Amino acid sequence: MSGADAGTRTSGKSGHPAFKNGPPRKGPAAVKPATAADWISGARLRTLPLAVAPVLVGTGAAIVASGPGIYHPVRALLALAIALLLQIGVNYANDYSDGIRGTDAFRVGPARLTGGGVANPRTVLRVALVFFGLAAVGGVTLVVLTQYWWLLAVGVVALAAAWFYTGGKKPYGYLGLGELFVFVFFGLVATAGTTYVQVGEFTTESVLGGVAIGLIACAVLMVNNLRDIVPDKAAGKRTLAVRIGSTASRVVFCVFLLLPFVIAGFFSVFYPRGIFTFFVLLLALPACLITITATSAKELILALKLTSLAALAYGLLLGLAFAF
Repeated sequence: MSGADAGTRTSGKSGHPAFKNGPPRKGPAAVKPATAADWISGARLRTLPLAVAPVLVGTGAAIVASGPGIYHPVRALLALAIALLLQIGVNYANDYSDGIRGTDAFRVGPARLTGGGVANPRTVLRVALVFFGLAAVGGVTLVVLTQYWWLLAVGVVALAAAWFYTGGKKPYGYLGLGELFVFVFFGLVATAGTTYVQVGEFTTESVLGGVAIGLIACAVLMVNNLRDIVPDKAAGKRTLAVRIGSTASRVVFCVFLLLPFVIAGFFSVFYPRGIFTFFVLLLALPACLITITATSAKELILALKLTSLAALAYGLLLGLAFAF
């Protein structure tokens, strides 16, 4: 999610705006064997809290619906595995797609596997497809366990959304629609879906909790794209941050990150332990302050890390408030 990435580019005759502004940093000749550390970096571990948080909230909501002491650990763990596998698959797919488009030629952040010439593009693609395949196997297993066969269609749509974020001829991530899809899939679908596979229903807790988690996921994407406004604009990548500009992006980031605490306040009325969710403001408020005042990419990367941690902490504390 928070970033972006079939076949190797063999000709400079591409219609993509990136190639009109200059070639990628490194060509195929610069590709060298990637180390384990390179692949771990390519998985973008700091984005993984966005996969964990909705499962925590969704599982807490499922416990509310089931009743005290009733758990569905196998289904919850499968949902977690699917979410993590999809997130990692998206990260590698974005690395691949952005790399072959030439978008990463303009990056100011850490070098990517494909765009940085660290790994062969086809290898990155294969790794992405392996993670997507494993997520699909987990999804089919969960469907067989639950007998909710219509969820297979949801899985297909989720995989398509994961690929076309930066893949295909007209990736929606290049059209300023990334936040919308992140909100839907990393928020509503992941959270409410986790509850549904455990108890067979959507609940107020799972839907509103999904809204909250989705907004924080949007904040992560926004601050990531805020950092990359200049290179993305040069590459022809019209993210929401590029479209609305730096100042508005900083304000929207804060709105995305702080609105979930309105939802936490609502839940605190019914779940007293929900008040502990406000401790996450110790991460969220500094992230907002840094983002508003940042003048360098390094500062925005720090804000991104704080926001990812806020997502995990918010999911954990709200999920526990529901469960206990």
